[in-house]
Amino acid sequence: MALLGVNIDHVATVRNARGGSLPDPVQAALVAEANGADGITAHLREDRRHIKDADIYALKECIATRLNLEMANTDEMVSIALAVKPYMVTLVPERRQELTTEGGLDVIAQLAAIRENTRRLQAAGIQVSLFIDADAVQVEASKATEADLIEFHTGPYCEAFGSPHQQAKLALLMQAAEQAVALGIEVNAGHGLNYENVQPILALPGLWELNIGHSLVTEAIFTGLGPAVRRMKDLIT
Repeated sequence: MALLGVNIDHVATVRNARGGSLPDPVQAALVAEANGADGITAHLREDRRHIKDADIYALKECIATRLNLEMANTDEMVSIALAVKPYMVTLVPERRQELTTEGGLDVIAQLAAIRENTRRLQAAGIQVSLFIDADAVQVEASKATEADLIEFHTGPYCEAFGSPHQQAKLALLMQAAEQAVALGIEVNAGHGLNYENVQPILALPGLWELNIGHSLVTEAIFTGLGPAVRRMKDLIT
């Protein structure tokens, strides 16, 4: 059993394609909550390509569950998080040219800065999660930051799903999750998960929450967001 965090970024992507205010990502978050979402995830990118600052403040004000703010490890984003005070911040890597997040955070290269900002956020009562690849060295470095959780990047597994490499990619995630549990770190997972590939991920040791967005918004085009969320919730519980 895992909790479901619904990422509403791509509702904002559709809104921004035409300008204006519709579809409203806050309304999408409320629909997701009404249909079983345990939390709402939104990525405030530095280029504001989908979620905007006003969305984050409105989400914090309106939702009844937990707000997970995905963001880069920058002074600007930390300042916003300290003002909004979401339940949790997930630090992610970010490149302007990427279509979506392409890999995990290099915790080793940014260890001192991540540790400093982790402490600042935790001092304000905000939990901190680090989005990382299933790599033993990165797990060890994450422990050194004193972050509360790590979220494993499931993209490589999802890309390999249905191929001869699927089990090897899943095994890497399993090993990394076992290591995290042994170090006393809670485990989240996300990126690329959909209705076909999600269930094997439920076997990850210490798994607490899955963060899923794009596949839910895609399904919502055909069935509606409420049924899309309920279908995923049924699969993972």
